[in-house]
Amino acid sequence: MSQAKKIEVTDVILRDAHQSLIATRMRTEDMLPICDKLDQVGYWSLEVWGGATFDACVRFLKEDPWERLRQLRKALPNTRLQMLLRGQNLLGYRHYADDVVEAFVQKAAENGIDVFRVFDALNDLRNIETAMKAVKKAGKHAQGTICYTTSPVHTPALFVQQAKDMKAMGADSIAIKDMAGLLTPYATYELVKAIKAEVDLPLVVHSHSTSGLAPLCQLKAIEAGADRIDTAISSFASGTSHPATESQVAALQGTDYDTGLDLELLNEIADYFREVRKKYHQFESEFTREDVSVQINQVPGGMMSNLANQLKEQNALDRIRDVFAEIPRVREDLGYPPLVTPTSQIVGTQAVYNVLADQRYKTITNEVKRYLQGGYGRPPAEVNAELQKKAIGNESVHEGRPADRLSPELNKLREDIGRIAKCEEDVLTYAMFPDLGREFLQQRADGTLKPEELLPAEQGGKGRMSAGVATEFRIDVHGESYEVAVTGVGDSGAGKRKLYLSLDGMPEEVVFESLNEYVAEGGSGRKRASEPGHVTTAMPGNVVDVLVKEGDAVTAGQAVLVTEAMKMETEVHANVAGTVQAVHVAKGDRVTPGEILIEIA
Repeated sequence: MSQAKKIEVTDVILRDAHQSLIATRMRTEDMLPICDKLDQVGYWSLEVWGGATFDACVRFLKEDPWERLRQLRKALPNTRLQMLLRGQNLLGYRHYADDVVEAFVQKAAENGIDVFRVFDALNDLRNIETAMKAVKKAGKHAQGTICYTTSPVHTPALFVQQAKDMKAMGADSIAIKDMAGLLTPYATYELVKAIKAEVDLPLVVHSHSTSGLAPLCQLKAIEAGADRIDTAISSFASGTSHPATESQVAALQGTDYDTGLDLELLNEIADYFREVRKKYHQFESEFTREDVSVQINQVPGGMMSNLANQLKEQNALDRIRDVFAEIPRVREDLGYPPLVTPTSQIVGTQAVYNVLADQRYKTITNEVKRYLQGGYGRPPAEVNAELQKKAIGNESVHEGRPADRLSPELNKLREDIGRIAKCEEDVLTYAMFPDLGREFLQQRADGTLKPEELLPAEQGGKGRMSAGVATEFRIDVHGESYEVAVTGVGDSGAGKRKLYLSLDGMPEEVVFESLNEYVAEGGSGRKRASEPGHVTTAMPGNVVDVLVKEGDAVTAGQAVLVTEAMKMETEVHANVAGTVQAVHVAKGDRVTPGEILIEIA
């Protein structure tokens, strides 16, 4: 056994914990009141930023993520603040030019980040070099990260070499990032032992409790020589989140590994967040509990509820097990990428398309095409050659670092966003999420920012049919009064609609026939597709681009629209050749399956 030592703790309550359990919806106003106590604990660091927090702030909460960081920095003066950084992807879903990466890291450091956990979804270290150098240049802690996964090509020797390479890059510490909860206790022991024998740097273990094994894995990691563990305060722990901070502190108390943290203080913090969590009940999901099947399908915690919501929108939640079974097959076809943003979305979205079409790769997302062309880096193993041919045809595969193909883009971004960007941070917000960022900055300038509505406790909770706001009304039947909530609308076959009615809190599925002109609450008013020339979409989402206009001649199979679902873009194709008679959508429109989006005759 390795020499005993005090174990350090990073708490992820302000980032990964609520990302994994309530879709990253915790607001800054619910973080600040407890910061004084969090700052007293003596954590090695608090993870507060990165990942989906930036996205959720802009997309749903209508908060400036940079302002959140500044407020947390002020409220936590004695604690290191840590962020997750996706290497060359930063916080977005594409690779950025080096000048954007350097500017983002510098601004994050200036606004309060002390520790940067830098990773690449493919463990292609060429994609983290620029970010690691930028962190070192800013004088901050650069944590090189191994995305842990299992496959025929992912071996302890491979991970040890990766740790050695990151040390050579200047890493100050190494993290094992087990985003899907795939580690097992003895595999953890062997991996930590192997890395510590070769790399003399502090080692931290970040493991989600999805399979229920993470607390055991962390204890074996500590015995093998790990220096630090990631935990979540108990009211936001376990399941697809992380081991509970208090439980791990208690497990080590009185030993040579004692963390020195105060259980009574931690308990007070847990009580606070237990009440906060109730406020976000509408984002709870049954798919965030512990489930050892993650050892089979490898779906990370933050991805579970996303998949469930997408299928729920299409009244296809009963197919979620089919999607989980399809994910490993897609992953194998793509050369066994670890499933972490953005590869988890790339694989997961493609699996959804494959299942809902009842045909594999009938539709191939743009991101899968880009991936197969080398646009994200080097896949860990050989990809399916037949799929690659189908996706990219005779186009060449790029072997180099993807960012080497990108010209500097910061000046163009500044020009594009113009005066509604009041500072460099605003430009970077726009860079991360161009459409969302522009909309956010414009609404801020107009004074019209409005966060999504939180439902009162009696309206939601687990088992809700939709995360949207229910349409409520009262009906009287034979002298009895009923409160009715319509909580979801979807397709149920030709000429029919399916609604979920909640009477006295009990959901009932009702299918009724409707006229084409029927418009549901908040609906688009578009007619239902019934002819081969009616172009529709396979997934609910938003229109990113309209590629044709009225009067254009199109061929069968030609791309006519680009839509975005689950943060992934997909081309929508014409089923028939002909002339575009009508276009019923514009960029930014919300679309659902079965609607006529374009008419071709």
